[in-house]
Amino acid sequence: MRTIQASRPGQDGGFALLDLLFVIAIIGTIASMAIPGLLRARASAGLASAVGSLRVINSAQISYAITCGSGFYAPNLTTLGTVPPGAQTSFISTDLGVANTVVKANYQIQMFATGLAGTPPGCSGLAAGQSGTGYKAGADSLDPVLNRFFATNASGVIYEADVTLYPTMPETAPPLIGTPIQ
Repeated sequence: MRTIQASRPGQDGGFALLDLLFVIAIIGTIASMAIPGLLRARASAGLASAVGSLRVINSAQISYAITCGSGFYAPNLTTLGTVPPGAQTSFISTDLGVANTVVKANYQIQMFATGLAGTPPGCSGLAAGQSGTGYKAGADSLDPVLNRFFATNASGVIYEADVTLYPTMPETAPPLIGTPIQ
């Protein structure tokens, strides 16, 4: 014969409110320790993306000059983002070539080349006289706390500084401020 015991009031065997608050406090403590690391990782990923974008621009400019620009550089990102006739892809991805100034991974990326009169038209619809003998590209942080700015030019070297480099970056020579990165 089997006996069934009725439970007594106060012995439900579940969590008490105090137990639940204790668990929430532990989770909150662990989260507060993890969030700064997460923010550092996010900032590091943004830096890597900015430098990677500038390297892509350098490679795209070399390809453009060799294949489409008769030895001259594209004046802006949208020119590099235009698919030339007979090709299947543009010189840069659509996330960079959609506009002349783009925001990617919390960085503002832009590029410019001064047009030189007498340059031939580019194969991607660029008019004569718009290609340049050099170019400059920059990645400026949009994070007010993160003060790391990057820029490059026709030399192919990427420079870093704690202030923006893009406005004063020459199109072919080293900048007055900034340190080359490896």
